[in-house]
Amino acid sequence: MISTNRNQLRLYKIEARMLIALAAPILAAQLAQQSLAFIDTVMAGRVSATDLAGVAVGGSIWIPVFLFIYGVLLALTPMVAQLHGAGKTAETGPLARRGLAVSIPLIIIMMVVLQNSNFIFIKMAVEPQIAIIASNYLKAISWGLPALAVFFLLRNLSEGLGLARPSMVIGLISIPINMTVNYIFIYGKLGFPAMGGVGCGWASTITLWCMCGCMLLTIWRIRKYSMTNFFNLGKKRGIEGGAQLLRLGLPIGFALLVESSIFAMIALFLSPLGALTVASHQITLNYSAMVFMIPLSISFAITIRVGHAIGKQRPERAQLVNKVGLFINTVMATLTATFTLIFAQQIAGIYTHDGAVINIAIGLLYLNAFYQISDAFQVGAAGALRGYKDTRTPLIIVIIAYWVIGMPLGYSLALTDFWGTPIGAKGFWISLIIGLSVAAVLLGNRLYQVSRKKG
Repeated sequence: MISTNRNQLRLYKIEARMLIALAAPILAAQLAQQSLAFIDTVMAGRVSATDLAGVAVGGSIWIPVFLFIYGVLLALTPMVAQLHGAGKTAETGPLARRGLAVSIPLIIIMMVVLQNSNFIFIKMAVEPQIAIIASNYLKAISWGLPALAVFFLLRNLSEGLGLARPSMVIGLISIPINMTVNYIFIYGKLGFPAMGGVGCGWASTITLWCMCGCMLLTIWRIRKYSMTNFFNLGKKRGIEGGAQLLRLGLPIGFALLVESSIFAMIALFLSPLGALTVASHQITLNYSAMVFMIPLSISFAITIRVGHAIGKQRPERAQLVNKVGLFINTVMATLTATFTLIFAQQIAGIYTHDGAVINIAIGLLYLNAFYQISDAFQVGAAGALRGYKDTRTPLIIVIIAYWVIGMPLGYSLALTDFWGTPIGAKGFWISLIIGLSVAAVLLGNRLYQVSRKKG
């Protein structure tokens, strides 16, 4: 009995090390990617609260579009992981190429949406100055969508193979590029006009094309990727195709869209309350997104490890990955929540020197701390389910948690007197805590059912 327990503990430790080793470069890549939004927020905030609010409101449209495309293409990761685990690595490159064909209509549609977003701001009664900045920001960043799609496809191909370092290196390279181009466009250097918050959109587009070029060069030049046959156009198609990519990817994309669009709606609902409220909400949201990269990266690692295990016909190993991954996510979320509670004032001060904005943001950051644990658990469970190629039920769960429970509750708390005096942005963050807790319970139960069935 003691020997069995020791063996089990040893397996847990081995899997924990493997997950962390895989998640670490993914985390670095995610933080580098998220830092683009962080840099935009900080540099726009140094211009004015109006520029910060314009980037925030524009981001409330851009981020759902970004995540929808990302989610659809994210289906490539478990598909590649299972093929690689089953010894069919030669089929992964042609699969990724079919992903490029699948993404073209999505990119065209989303570019049209971003180019014509002003009607949304008019409908939502966004302040005219904020609306102008947000609309022009979206027009600028829309030209980066094709590069974004190619980069994500190649990154998901690489990570599905368990090769996460290239995207990390490229992500780190993108940070100084983005900062430099932001500085030139926002403040008007090297003969360019000072664009303020709009300059963030053009800087992001240039950065995305640089990242795309670097990823293409990586797949072409590094020998490890030759086995994928990505550039071998004569390679015959494997069993996995574009139709399956869409069947798996669209539910993931819509789940991320549903999840992120609630934040978009919150920003738009808060916009009539003025630039100070919007700016404070944006600070909390941006910080939350940065912290979220930790459990998100671990969830990607869980997806890959579960996919490899299922491809190798080892369901018991997949169950071990689930347990260890969710445990790591819960522990890390507890630590980041504690950090947020202790340093809320200092965190808000990084983004702005405006005392009024800082005071509002501190209260929101306290609420965000309680939001992090359930968020970490639900994203870990969702990552494990992706590894099993289970994506439709998680979409239904997310819709219930966010739009059936979260949004109505948040709106009533924040902007109506249904529960008493309206409490503004705090009401939405309270509802997010409740909605995420529901999602964590339902996704955890779904994972338990799926893993037992596969076992």
